[in-house]
Amino acid sequence: MLFKGRNLKYYLTADFGSTFTKVCAVDAENKKIAGTAKAFTTINTDVREGYLAALEKLEAAAGKLPYSAKLACSSAGGGLRMIAAGLVPELTAKAAGMAASSAGAKVIKTYSYEISSAEQAEIYGANPDILLLCGGTDGGNREVIIRNAKKISQIKRDFAVIYAGNKSAADEAKDILSERGREVIVCGNVMPVFNVLNIDPAKQAIRELFIRNIISAKGLSEIQKEMTAEIIPTPLAVMEGAALLSKGFNGEAGIGEFMAIDVGGATTDVYTMARGEPSKSNTVIKGLPEPFEKRTVEGDLGLRYNIDSLAGSAVYEKAAEELGLSAETILDWVDTCGKNPETISAAGTDSRKIDEYLSRHAVKIAAARHCGTAESVYTALGETIVITGKDLSNIPVIIGTGGPLLNSGDPVKILGGAVFDPRQPEFLKPINPKFFLDKKYIFASMGLTAGIDPETALKIMKDEITEVSKITEVNNGK
Repeated sequence: MLFKGRNLKYYLTADFGSTFTKVCAVDAENKKIAGTAKAFTTINTDVREGYLAALEKLEAAAGKLPYSAKLACSSAGGGLRMIAAGLVPELTAKAAGMAASSAGAKVIKTYSYEISSAEQAEIYGANPDILLLCGGTDGGNREVIIRNAKKISQIKRDFAVIYAGNKSAADEAKDILSERGREVIVCGNVMPVFNVLNIDPAKQAIRELFIRNIISAKGLSEIQKEMTAEIIPTPLAVMEGAALLSKGFNGEAGIGEFMAIDVGGATTDVYTMARGEPSKSNTVIKGLPEPFEKRTVEGDLGLRYNIDSLAGSAVYEKAAEELGLSAETILDWVDTCGKNPETISAAGTDSRKIDEYLSRHAVKIAAARHCGTAESVYTALGETIVITGKDLSNIPVIIGTGGPLLNSGDPVKILGGAVFDPRQPEFLKPINPKFFLDKKYIFASMGLTAGIDPETALKIMKDEITEVSKITEVNNGK
């Protein structure tokens, strides 16, 4: 552990989000939150402006504190945009997607088999930050990944390539890509042996690229100078916090398996800390085994930057009918949010009703995309259920976080979108979970704190992330 033997008093954590910059003062001696504050992320000018504004609010609430460690994470600007290219869709391409999502990158497209000319054009148009190239087990097929390396080398865009495929083709693929001046990082194969995942080397490579690229945000390089450690991706910080809360530390038990949903301005992210084993006996598993710690990010389900896409998928007419509002009222609010992403709807207004409706819709879709699916297949032995992905039927807890949930008067209703729906039985969502709320938005902060003081981080999360079954509990801050 860092700083071993030092008398730690306070830590400062900062989370540079797509909409807001959140700061948190951690009282390490008493293992509690000393204060939190937030300000609009000033990504278009200098991120230090929003950071200093948040610090000023924090100081007004908690006073000037002697910080012995300062830690930060960032998803400002939406993080790194990534394309994953593999061989077989349900194998290496899926493994690539897992590595990207769990490391904090936003997977905007996944390709399988040999990249076509049309797909070359798509990649050019998408203009990603990173392309994760994989395919073939070690010693297996190497022809396709070599051809894909040649195709990728011809795309005249300035993105880095992480090679995480068949090690037998690594040197040749690197030479092909490097000849065109493209940055290439070679790491371990995401699937060295058939049906065996090895995504950690790719995750580390993505993280290193993230750290290097995120500093390009104006002002963040100056903030990095005052931080105790490197700025990391916010999703990675949340993942670290969630893993600690689930598993516990040094004899202190965690809470076990759970799902966490972060509804944000740019994306809706879903995390599960769960084995996802079949809940019924007459089942077979199809495809890759999924990791205990899993994250998916839905870039079309943001409540501000992508609200037009989200509202479009929700269907204006249906929302208007359920809310008793005109379609024009909903369209006007969507337009306002798109132009002014810092906008917060006021309690008791039609705008708040629209936000809550769209938040539940985002949760419903994101949870369906994250969980496993079931399909009935009839054989000579009778009905068999084929499951792809995680069976989350028995998940006991759903934790909500993110501005739209924390500002809502009815977060339980919003989180209810993640619960199993008998009208869509193919989606293996939690059937009878309890609902908890990260009321102070500390998941990322505690993930950062976990790197230097996991005992304090675990204690604070268990104290602060509490069950909510009634609206009054949230409104009264209980």
